[in-house]
Amino acid sequence: MTGPSVIEVSEDSFEREVLDRSETLPVVVDFWAPWCGPCRFLGPVLERLAEGEFKGSLVLAKVNTDEAPQLATDYRIQGIPAVKAFRNRRLVAEFVGALPEDQVRNFLQSLLPSQADRLAAQGAELERSGDGAQAEARYRAAIGLDRLHPAALAGLGRVLEARGDLEGALDAWRRVPAGAPESAEAERKAALLALKHQAAAAGDEASLQARVEAAPKDTSSRYALGLALAARGEHRRALEHLLEVVRLDRKLDDDGARQAMLRIFEAVGPRSELADEFRSRLASILY
Repeated sequence: MTGPSVIEVSEDSFEREVLDRSETLPVVVDFWAPWCGPCRFLGPVLERLAEGEFKGSLVLAKVNTDEAPQLATDYRIQGIPAVKAFRNRRLVAEFVGALPEDQVRNFLQSLLPSQADRLAAQGAELERSGDGAQAEARYRAAIGLDRLHPAALAGLGRVLEARGDLEGALDAWRRVPAGAPESAEAERKAALLALKHQAAAAGDEASLQARVEAAPKDTSSRYALGLALAARGEHRRALEHLLEVVRLDRKLDDDGARQAMLRIFEAVGPRSELADEFRSRLASILY
């Protein structure tokens, strides 16, 4: 590790020194003040551990709440000392008050990468280097230790998709826990793969287009065409066809057209302009 293990952080430097840095190492933030008696006990304990047995594994960031009142407000500091730990820009653990040294040590230890974390990181390196087979092995080993490890599941989904195993990739993406940093991408990829899986049996796109042009109220052909278009990324055209199916025959394939539209919303981004536009248009038909 380069740089000090203990740093002073201000309101201006918090994002750079804490949030950005937490993408590489856990960052433990000690919110304190000079007048706080318990802070004078806890602060030296944190500093000694950060510069000793945990040196190189994490960073301790000191925030004087008297000089950074906005940070204290932003992070809802109601009592000090308050300690908050960040990984990948997210608050992952915290405590308030001056804990005994052994409890502080256990808190810091819980922030360090697990064996599953290390295996997933190795998998990511192998994936970036183009060695999909070895990356898959590392991801599967990580999942063997932690069956819901988000980074390992996300990585496994990527390598399986690249290999053409869409069913296996879809299963991996769907298992990424909600709220994990990887969950937004996982939901988008799962939605897209589900559409591709559905579209595989939809039929030839040109033939489906011809059928729809010949019989505009042929909802089965229009539904299949919408799926085929969605599978190759023609999202707007796909949504137009699927919306028309909902209007003509919502019961088709057990409300399949509406469900497909929801998957497209996930694939393009739930708050994207396209999703917002068609969500509104869908609502006008349904309600």
